[in-house]
Amino acid sequence: MKQTLFQEKYPVLDLEIPKTETTLDSVEAIIGYLKDRIEAHPVAHYIATFDHYDHTASLEDGEIAEDILAAQSIVFCFGTKLPNAHVMAVRPRSIGATEKADRYIISFMEAPMPMANQAMEEWVKSISNKRTA
Repeated sequence: MKQTLFQEKYPVLDLEIPKTETTLDSVEAIIGYLKDRIEAHPVAHYIATFDHYDHTASLEDGEIAEDILAAQSIVFCFGTKLPNAHVMAVRPRSIGATEKADRYIISFMEAPMPMANQAMEEWVKSISNKRTA
């Protein structure tokens, strides 16, 4: 898993998974898998799935990189406390799944809550579920 600063301000974690290293065969399957993890978590709550590829493709001026085949996000929340209005700026969370010809790129923005980061990292890493010889 690689951490970067997107646009020099957003801490983003990415994991590139070769298609040969997962049994999941589409962005839809990855999102379904993540939804199952969210629903099994004692705190996380599933909100929605967003098909960013379809949305962007439907726009008159929408642009999609030629090597992107599919892109969806799953939206959910880990909120256990609502101490002030500022916390609303960092909720809910999302994990994005992007398909390219030979791999999937799974990404999410680092959360200010360690428990949420740990769960998201575990979920994302577990997508790479095929043993290579």
